Amino acid sequence: MNKYESIFVISTLLEDEKIQEIIGKVKDVIEASCQLEKIDEWGKKRLAYEIDDQKEGYYTLLHFSAAPEFPAELERIYKITEGILKYLIVRRDEKE
Repeated sequence: MNKYESIFVISTLLEDEKIQEIIGKVKDVIEASCQLEKIDEWGKKRLAYEIDDQKEGYYTLLHFSAAPEFPAELERIYKITEGILKYLIVRRDEKE
């Protein structure tokens, strides 16, 4: 099991219930296949640059431990989930 960190940005054009539904979906996918260590909702923040004519996004940070093949599956989920503007998955150092 490797340690990973993922951040994803959800469109703020969606209603609050839909945003929470997307976060819940991602959380369920992670908990079904690996160990979720921490979920941190940063909330609405200004984007560094416009994405699809939007200036703000809803940021969520996740820390989890998973098998090496899981990040590819999580990336697939991010790509097919409508409402997710951007995402990033990185492997964390073992010493953290």
